Amino acid sequence: MELWSLIGNSQQLDGGAMFGNAPKALWSRWIEPDAHNRIPLACRCLLVKDLDGRNVLFEAGIGAFFEPALRERYGVVEGNHVLLDSLAAAGLTHEDIDAVVLSHLHFDHAGGLLAAWEEGAPARLLFPKATYVIGAEHWRRAQQPHPRDRASFIPELQTLLADSGRLELVEGEHSRTLGDAVRFSYSDGHTPGLMLSEVGGVVFCADLIPGRSWVHLPITMGYDRWPEKLIDEKRIFLEDKLARDVGLFFTHDHGCALARVVRDERGRYGTVDEHVALTGVHRP
Repeated sequence: MELWSLIGNSQQLDGGAMFGNAPKALWSRWIEPDAHNRIPLACRCLLVKDLDGRNVLFEAGIGAFFEPALRERYGVVEGNHVLLDSLAAAGLTHEDIDAVVLSHLHFDHAGGLLAAWEEGAPARLLFPKATYVIGAEHWRRAQQPHPRDRASFIPELQTLLADSGRLELVEGEHSRTLGDAVRFSYSDGHTPGLMLSEVGGVVFCADLIPGRSWVHLPITMGYDRWPEKLIDEKRIFLEDKLARDVGLFFTHDHGCALARVVRDERGRYGTVDEHVALTGVHRP
């Protein structure tokens, strides 16, 4: 199989929201904010080519489905659907994708499933041949979101996915579509039923660990529903990946796609062997 990191549309969001209760004096040393206190964020996807003969996309980024006013509100930088260009650079189109695996359905991870916004046009799904693979618990959350995160979901998306006839809801470690090649684990600290995918010695960290700065145990986002639980989940997650030498794939880190986790003599986690991008990296 081949691993590719694909850039989707990027964002600029408030640094304070992204770093929760960490003071600006700390987090601004890791990511420099602009004059409006915003920091750059990638919406990076993982493409696995020839996964048992399939092309599998892990997440779809934020995409370009927002109308202009909402695009400005949520800090989406580009107006075009960047993921489609990134797929083309890898020699594919969205029609070549056999499965799209979604950690959760917040718009910055699932919006790229939709075609770019056009005035007067209804929302429309891309990836016409793909099975959409989603954790069952999170799917239930998306049907009845809490007021805390209701605005993070795309109202039309769940109906489009259900009506596609190509939706698979996953309960355990493996899916019918992908078999033993992909192993799933789950986290509730950011959102109930967040699904974490491990494939080819790499784990898609999603919003459990959005980037290198969030590898530090106490660092959480203001968007997390249960920060203390997330920290406990993150400790167990990092210990497991450290013990098994599994790489961390970051969706929101603007400068790093993949790294290995390490722990120093004081027990603090960090990253080494950092890669800005993956371009056709071969894995057994």
